[in-house]
Amino acid sequence: MNKRWIFTGMIVLLLVVLAACGGGEKQSELSETANNNGSKAATETESNASNSTKTIEYLGETYTVPQQVKNIVITGAMEAMEDALVLEVHPTGAITVGGEFPEMFAAITDTSESIGEKQQPNFEKILALKPDVILGSTKFQEEVKQNLKKIAPTILVSHIATDWESNLQLMAELTGKQAEAEKIISQYQTDTQAAKASLKEKLKGKKVAAIRIRGTQMFVYPQDVYFNPVLYNEIGLEVPQEIQMAKTQEAISVEQLGDMNPDYLFVQFSSSETQDASNTFEDLKKNAIFQNVNAIKQGHVYVNVVDPLMEGGPAYSRIKFLESVLQHLDKQ
Repeated sequence: MNKRWIFTGMIVLLLVVLAACGGGEKQSELSETANNNGSKAATETESNASNSTKTIEYLGETYTVPQQVKNIVITGAMEAMEDALVLEVHPTGAITVGGEFPEMFAAITDTSESIGEKQQPNFEKILALKPDVILGSTKFQEEVKQNLKKIAPTILVSHIATDWESNLQLMAELTGKQAEAEKIISQYQTDTQAAKASLKEKLKGKKVAAIRIRGTQMFVYPQDVYFNPVLYNEIGLEVPQEIQMAKTQEAISVEQLGDMNPDYLFVQFSSSETQDASNTFEDLKKNAIFQNVNAIKQGHVYVNVVDPLMEGGPAYSRIKFLESVLQHLDKQ
């Protein structure tokens, strides 16, 4: 009798163990299925995100770009390089000057690859980088524009100085840095108002001009080009007649500079572009007409107060040039 109960108990125990194992296996299978489904769903979500697009508005045009822009190639547009610098954006491909990345852009080109010089994009290299977006220049010829558009969505960044806010906001929207861009714009507006209050009355009746030496020639720019918007539009200094009459980048002779006779003169030139510019300035300093200009006689000539590769119009150029203007003119 006792043996029979013992035998029955063993059978019951065995059934409980088997049930437990079966349940565990079933639970394991369910867990594995859930994990697989979760991984599949995550993969599908990532795939959908990478394939999705968005539209952005820039200077009256609508562009379709990936929802998540990771690889940006900048070609031809030094304005976009400066916007990337001020927003701390690291482009996948960037412009070189003389085969190297300019020192000014060292902070953002640490992981970048060269896609050619400013006016000589390397299409094969750009294609190999698989960009999400290409930022080109409005200065490009039509053939260059079309070749870029065949590679990836291409936005031509304006080289007009007065479009600086739109340019900065474009870079910000592509990279999710809208808040940073608005903070930069707001701070710059505050700083220019302070500079205007400090300098406009102090320099009333004085001529302030910025010239750029390229090769063997000096150039002046219209009121809304290069660094001129900072001086005349934002600080509110008087515009010399020669600047008023300029329609584009225009060569100016030493005689014309003598006729302008500025009281304060900012001179910019880059030896990295050509050694001629440096030699031209040295020759200019020996010229009797140049020596008789008020700015020369009074020691008010300021040479390369900012990096000579700066375009003048973008946010970074404006910020740095405004700092230099205050440093040199506010103490007069």
